[in-house]
Amino acid sequence: MPNRLGIGSMSLGRPEVHDLPGKLHQAALHGYEGIELFFDDLDNVAKSLFKGDHIAAARHVRQLCDSLRLSIICLQPFWHYEGLLDRAEHSRLLTEKLPKWFELAHLLDTDLIQIPSNFLPADPETGASRTTDDRSLIVADLQEISDLGLQQSPPFRFVYEALAWGNHVNKWEESWEICKQVNRPNFGICLDTFNIAGRIYADPTCPTGKTPNAEADLQASLARLRSSIDLSKVFYVQIVDGERLSAPLDESHPFYVENQHPRMNWSRNARLFAFEEDRGGYLPVLDVAQAFFDLGFEGWVSLELFNRSLADPDPATPRNHARRGLESWKKLVSALKLDTGAPCVSGSDESFSSSSLSVQHRL
Repeated sequence: MPNRLGIGSMSLGRPEVHDLPGKLHQAALHGYEGIELFFDDLDNVAKSLFKGDHIAAARHVRQLCDSLRLSIICLQPFWHYEGLLDRAEHSRLLTEKLPKWFELAHLLDTDLIQIPSNFLPADPETGASRTTDDRSLIVADLQEISDLGLQQSPPFRFVYEALAWGNHVNKWEESWEICKQVNRPNFGICLDTFNIAGRIYADPTCPTGKTPNAEADLQASLARLRSSIDLSKVFYVQIVDGERLSAPLDESHPFYVENQHPRMNWSRNARLFAFEEDRGGYLPVLDVAQAFFDLGFEGWVSLELFNRSLADPDPATPRNHARRGLESWKKLVSALKLDTGAPCVSGSDESFSSSSLSVQHRL
């Protein structure tokens, strides 16, 4: 199976600023084959075109993706789920939210729902944690949702990702151990260069931008990754970089948000595509990505970028980010000699058919 290029729908422009049809159009023009669909984008389509009807919006998005020959890699993020101390909220997510997501994912023709590791902040009134580090409960919650997915027809898969700012799960090693303990055929993990390097190697609160033993700790972690992960449980990978900040991300920094983890503030504002050192990229993305492909990974490679630049109201913002991502992909394919099953696309507007171009004008 060749490696296939995907991108997050929010990685081409903020939903409240840039409409999803326009972003999908640019993704197709630039040769992307798949989209990680963020619920915020689907919600924006529902509100702007269908009076809040998410079912109608999902049908519309699927029809548009079909016309543009785009696959939907997954629907995401099903967040703040595992390890909740409020068990009534846990039940609500499973009985009210999840059935709706199953229906939407089915209409979108994807069998994959992404669950990020829980980063629910502490109770704003009491300061008490709302999540537990009890591994047995975290595993049980993920087993429960996996079993519900298996009961659907067709069944659904879940992909779990350790976020660098997760409350109790913030390293790939932890997500992998949990995956093994969940032990369900429809439960796997996502490996992300930013979240791996952003936790082990980088520290945006430090003047150096790095942890004290950054290089050694990362190489040891990647050695464990190469020797321990079952490739069949890696459902897709994400490859992006991060910007070296000019000053530590403390309370005086413009990215600072009270009661929000510094790595999350950094992630939301300062991710970059791989090989964008001219924009401040400094993470060892190639080393981390090499470990993924040393495992023998083949499949979806998504460029999940978040950056302050995505809020730029310039209509060219989606096109510019699609082009930057494509250039990054070309360099990655060349550097790691990846099998893509086809020559690299040119990324020019002429590379897509006129029949597909006409879709945009009918929306």
